[in-house]
Amino acid sequence: MVSYRYLGLNFDQHHQTQGAAAMFFHISLEHEILLHPRYFGPQLLETVKQKLFSEVEGTCTGKYGFVISVTTIDNIGAGRIQPGRGFVVYPVKYKAIVFRPFKGEVLDAVVTQVNKVGLFTEIGPLSCFVSRHSIPSDMVFDPNSNPPCYKTQDEEVMIQQDDEIRLKIVGTRVDASDIFAIGTLMDDYLGLIS
Repeated sequence: MVSYRYLGLNFDQHHQTQGAAAMFFHISLEHEILLHPRYFGPQLLETVKQKLFSEVEGTCTGKYGFVISVTTIDNIGAGRIQPGRGFVVYPVKYKAIVFRPFKGEVLDAVVTQVNKVGLFTEIGPLSCFVSRHSIPSDMVFDPNSNPPCYKTQDEEVMIQQDDEIRLKIVGTRVDASDIFAIGTLMDDYLGLIS
């Protein structure tokens, strides 16, 4: 069982919080570090720590989300020598802040691409697609503008590449090493952030 901690409240992965779901969690994780014999010496533990940071920060596990930052290293276990190779495997237990988006969350995103099928956006490390069917009907795609955009008839509101928009996540797809989201602009207070 993985224990999540958010805003000082402890709850397990099967517990739903009241209201909106939290997207950042402080969780306990484990990772194995494979270390070459050239690193054996007085700086061994420091090398294991640095290798942990470089191997896990910025990565994504489908199960827990994007690892934003390692906050503490709880335990570096005894190394196991790999027979015939000389490499040593160190089991490491650590705590990290992870980003895990959920259906129904409202987030700010940056538009990376605009085309006739919809908008492609990024929310930090997360990619999110907004279909043209999830964009308000008063906004139409204009392929002739430079750059291409979705705009209202009076051209008061235009959404184009590099604009910041507020969207609501309607679904996520989780792979072994990535998370992809589908969003909508069809709700109150969603759309272009001015």
